[in-house]
Amino acid sequence: MGGPHEKLKLALFATVATVAFGGGAAQAAKLTLYCSAQEDWCQLMARSFEDATGIDVNMTRKSSGETFAQIKAESSNPKGDVWWGGTGDPHLQAAEEGLTEPYVSPMRAELHPWAISQAESAGDRTIGIYSGALGYGYNTELLAADNLPEPQCWADLVKPEYKGHVQMANPNSSGTAYTTLATIVQLFGEDEGFEFMKKLHANINQYTKSGSAPIKAAARGETTIGIVFQHDAVKQAVKGFPIKVVSPCEGTGYEIGSMSIIAGARNMDEAKAFYDWALTADAQNLALEVNAFQVPSNVNAKTSDAAPDFSKIKLIDYDFKKYGSSAERKRLLQKWDEEVSTLPQ
Repeated sequence: MGGPHEKLKLALFATVATVAFGGGAAQAAKLTLYCSAQEDWCQLMARSFEDATGIDVNMTRKSSGETFAQIKAESSNPKGDVWWGGTGDPHLQAAEEGLTEPYVSPMRAELHPWAISQAESAGDRTIGIYSGALGYGYNTELLAADNLPEPQCWADLVKPEYKGHVQMANPNSSGTAYTTLATIVQLFGEDEGFEFMKKLHANINQYTKSGSAPIKAAARGETTIGIVFQHDAVKQAVKGFPIKVVSPCEGTGYEIGSMSIIAGARNMDEAKAFYDWALTADAQNLALEVNAFQVPSNVNAKTSDAAPDFSKIKLIDYDFKKYGSSAERKRLLQKWDEEVSTLPQ
């Protein structure tokens, strides 16, 4: 642990001491954490922060779309303190709507430029904590059993032979699926992009609530193909399931997983302490313990050898500002609801 981390640790404990014992009577410091990453990672972050600081953490795990809706619904009487994880678009929308609090962490100097640019585009109301490229994975055994060709591109997924073989999440509840919708629109243009989504709809067997659910279903043999972030497909492959990860040939979008302090948080000091801690290399290295294969935002954090190699992925110039904006997100979701989800399958 380097000097800055020791200083940060001391600062965290000073914060905790102030919170716990300030104003006379001792009061247990606590934090309400809304988490939109995978469940085991959320649990590990909550417990590790408790161990590091003695602050009691009450953690709730929901997908990013659901968490955004909850924070919005609670805005007149906020119940959460920090929102950690999940795709950046809803974090940006929350920032735009004033649902999150500006904060500049002393840890910022240790972060990759893409993490800081996420903060700058949101008036410091959010920050990048990891990144992950979109794609899909397929079950090689099911593919062979059904005598299907190996898909390599987005265009392959709308071919008639894959009817009933594809699963993705619902873009209203899932940040992964909204990133998919925004990626397709940016790749093909809006008109062609929506034509693609309509053809894809004809091949979808189920829209799940959670973004990672489709690849878990593919691992269990319940669907052949799952549209997900590539790191979620890697996780299933590393577990030993017959999953092959695909980075689509046309190019693909990516997420900047983000973290935000909820405006009007009841436990603001603890929220800032968690925020600072979560940006340390040590906290970000916890991802490796739960096979989370995203690229961490702290330049000193470790990236797994199994993680998707960004230098080998054809990434589009994803417009986070536009597609994370409230108006554009609402418009695209409404259009998808009206023009795509209502079609027969």
